[in-house]
Amino acid sequence: MGIVTPGFTGRGRGGDVPLPPGQYLGKGFPVLSVGPTPKVPLETWEFTITTEAGVKHSWSWAELRALPAQEPTVDIHCVTKWSKLGTHWRGVSLDTLMAGVDTAADFVLVHSYDGYTTNLPLEDLLDGQAWIAFDHDGEDLAPEHGGPARLLVPHLYFWKSAKWVYDIELTLENEPGFWEAAGYHDYGDPWREQRYQGD
Repeated sequence: MGIVTPGFTGRGRGGDVPLPPGQYLGKGFPVLSVGPTPKVPLETWEFTITTEAGVKHSWSWAELRALPAQEPTVDIHCVTKWSKLGTHWRGVSLDTLMAGVDTAADFVLVHSYDGYTTNLPLEDLLDGQAWIAFDHDGEDLAPEHGGPARLLVPHLYFWKSAKWVYDIELTLENEPGFWEAAGYHDYGDPWREQRYQGD
């Protein structure tokens, strides 16, 4: 599955640290990508939420950064079995972005600047569960980790937290994304080990 940063090592559950089944504590922050890192200038960067009726709600970089931001501290779990605990982020809650959006959709298809897609139930992006994150550990989110902004949905496997996000398309039907169409689980709950279809 793509590229891994050199020097990523470490196994071991760390004593009584609660981890989902099959996960181990990783050291560092590995880079996993389907393809090359896209270059997205902030002057042309745009994020949209597109309703099932085709109505677009759009934010420029300056408009996104002007919105109230939150600073979640969350655990993240990769389907490749590494976990990082207590990671620090800054971003705009999807609750804030969805506040003025009229929709009857139950699902979303997330689109990234590199062509990547992933699907989620809309309810998993709401009620303080998801953010458009632009800062990690007090610094601008690095391009290799999805900067300038990525989706952050920490309660699901990290492939659902799409890097380089530019559009959340609201859909009435569940449409599989890139990895889901290749056999990965539609939902991806790490506590239930939902790595692949049928898990």
